[in-house]
Amino acid sequence: MGRIFFPQFKKGKSGFKVHPGLSILDYIRDNGLEIHAECGGHGICGKCVVRVDTGSGNLNELTVAERKFPLNERERLACQARVIRDEHDIVVFIKDFGTYEILKYGMEREIPLSPCCLKRGNCVFYGKEKLAEYQGKIYGLAIDVGTTTLVFDLVDLETGNILATIARTNPQISYGNDVISRIEYTLIDRGNARYLPVEQRRSRLKQLQKAVVEGINSGLKELSTEMNEAVGQFIYDVVVVGNSTMRNIFLGLDVSSLGLKPFEPVHPEPITVAPEEIGLSVNPQARIYGAPLIGGHVGADILADILASEMYKQEELSLMVDIGTNGELVLGNKHRLITASCAAGGAFEGNAVSCGTGAIEGAIKEIRLLNGKAIYSTIGNKHPVGVCGSGLIDLLAELLRRGLMNSKARIESDFYITPELKITQQDIFQLITSKSAMKTGTEILLAYYPAREDELRRIYLSGGFGNFIDTANAMVIGLLPRVPEERVVKIGNGALEGAREMLLCLECRQMAEKIARQVVHVRTNELENDFDYLIARNMYFYDQEQ
Repeated sequence: MGRIFFPQFKKGKSGFKVHPGLSILDYIRDNGLEIHAECGGHGICGKCVVRVDTGSGNLNELTVAERKFPLNERERLACQARVIRDEHDIVVFIKDFGTYEILKYGMEREIPLSPCCLKRGNCVFYGKEKLAEYQGKIYGLAIDVGTTTLVFDLVDLETGNILATIARTNPQISYGNDVISRIEYTLIDRGNARYLPVEQRRSRLKQLQKAVVEGINSGLKELSTEMNEAVGQFIYDVVVVGNSTMRNIFLGLDVSSLGLKPFEPVHPEPITVAPEEIGLSVNPQARIYGAPLIGGHVGADILADILASEMYKQEELSLMVDIGTNGELVLGNKHRLITASCAAGGAFEGNAVSCGTGAIEGAIKEIRLLNGKAIYSTIGNKHPVGVCGSGLIDLLAELLRRGLMNSKARIESDFYITPELKITQQDIFQLITSKSAMKTGTEILLAYYPAREDELRRIYLSGGFGNFIDTANAMVIGLLPRVPEERVVKIGNGALEGAREMLLCLECRQMAEKIARQVVHVRTNELENDFDYLIARNMYFYDQEQ
């Protein structure tokens, strides 16, 4: 009986037993390997390219879906290449889709040191509960589970110092590039067009949970090697934030309700579980705290943003913007906070844009036009492989300024950034649809509050996307409200910062829970009768200065 090998990965070098009927993507997912499968494995995106060095005779013939993509004779799509016999070994190499540039740091504000876990006598206590004998150290983890990325701080709870920060791609990326793909994976059998039985739903949810937890365990193992100590044994408190889908998957909670009307999460309240319940490699007596969700797809990461920015304390009116596959907005001050999510669609993360890519090495991150030609820089100063979100914003703004794109978002012909990379009219349609979702969401929140755009004293940008964009260009295309640039504050990884504050300060954790109860979550499409009209109007640039 043959085996399937993935030599690029340590655990893939020894190979896995071949089971006819499974796709290469199934082996990758089942064994916690990473691959870019933007569409969730449906043969649509063409991103899960692998090279089959040996054993191709064990696989099915090229599918109709694969013939749509420019694959060479040894390349296959992992989701389409299925094992049909096990006569020989199969050796597979995953095409490198790049290392993401991940924003690791927030503002790292000084906060009172009053953690839930502390030393009393020779014991470690969690509040009033004795956990274990004191071993000389008390550590904690602050974790931001993003849809694309996974970042966590190892923190000394006795001093408040950050000992290390680990950032990596969320291993769940092999199940799809957005939360909807992952919700669908736990809910639907697409091949047979039916909902999955309950037991299969639980099994698939467990797969997604295992992928992200093992990603953290792997990071802890690396830290143990670097620090020459088994760091897990000293970790007694863990704070986890993420959007509603990511937090609940991490905790092993059903996420199917987030894919069905009214799109509300189960268990939005704060949840504390034991390590053994999810398989996290920390002290067995530790507590894992899932910060509360706000409502709908507005999760614990946005709550952490609010905490980190301190907008909840201010008299001035502020707007928090977190742009990703699902954009989130928070408007208000110490008297009132309202929030909404916007179906940004991920175009500014490179999805559905022919030249688009994530923030990986080689991604074009800045673009200026000079005499009709693109002048650009890339992440890591590598050869350009695509254009990431910040570059796409620059490109739209520059095309608009130079008159190469009109107010109706029309271009006369494809615009080439490099001889290989171009932006098409269809690409522009995807981008303006995403920016319209954010612009419309902002307008409706302002109208509902009510407030005027010129009353905004601060616009907080959180997350990697917001940290790297040119804010002036974002205003030119209408992605952000037009305010003086000095009012825009980039808070970095606000989600991680807020998680760290909840880890180090019991009062911050209690405040976060209070904020979660007080923030009003609204559905913008239900507030505005002319929602579809506003989306259509805001796709264009009639009110934008060039």
